[in-house]
Amino acid sequence: MNQELWIGAALFVVASSITPGPNNTMLMASGVRFGFRRTFAHLMGVQLGFGFMLLSVGMGLHTVLAQFEGFYDVVRVAGAAYMVWIAWKLASAKAHQDDLQHAEQPMGFWAAVAFQWVNPKAWVMAVSFMSTFPPPQAGLAQIAPLVLLFVALGWPCSASWAGFGSAMRAYLQDPRRLRMFNVCMAFALLASLYPMLKA
Repeated sequence: MNQELWIGAALFVVASSITPGPNNTMLMASGVRFGFRRTFAHLMGVQLGFGFMLLSVGMGLHTVLAQFEGFYDVVRVAGAAYMVWIAWKLASAKAHQDDLQHAEQPMGFWAAVAFQWVNPKAWVMAVSFMSTFPPPQAGLAQIAPLVLLFVALGWPCSASWAGFGSAMRAYLQDPRRLRMFNVCMAFALLASLYPMLKA
């Protein structure tokens, strides 16, 4: 790949990783509810789970899966159902920080890894990226550096959402503010489904 393609790939990573979506919305909510340190496993699960998905897609997984009629429709429906459940959990969460911290646990590493496979935005990002930037018939030697680029640039983008949530913890000690925040995050998560489900 030439320098222009690397720059284009880097811009794609930053633009797609910093914008709102299911992962970032959930990371910010987790930052508010549990703090950055307890959200760290969730954050790493997102990055490494998506990195593995990206590598699999780059090595041809999406071509194989496309042979199964309706596969991406199943992913969209399963992902939507899971995100609706997460939105409900957010909207109905207890509105007191101390009670919430003791009652629930943040999403763990492996749960975040698994979520990438039913996250419609993750599929769109992975297929779009690997269809655009690697050379035709690219092998592992060409795919792996692109995956590393995505993880290296994507991590601080996602971390900023978790960090912003953690920074708002003091402001959201008021149960009414926390309740409003949880409901807003639930609606934001549901809103992120619209462009994915209409595709």
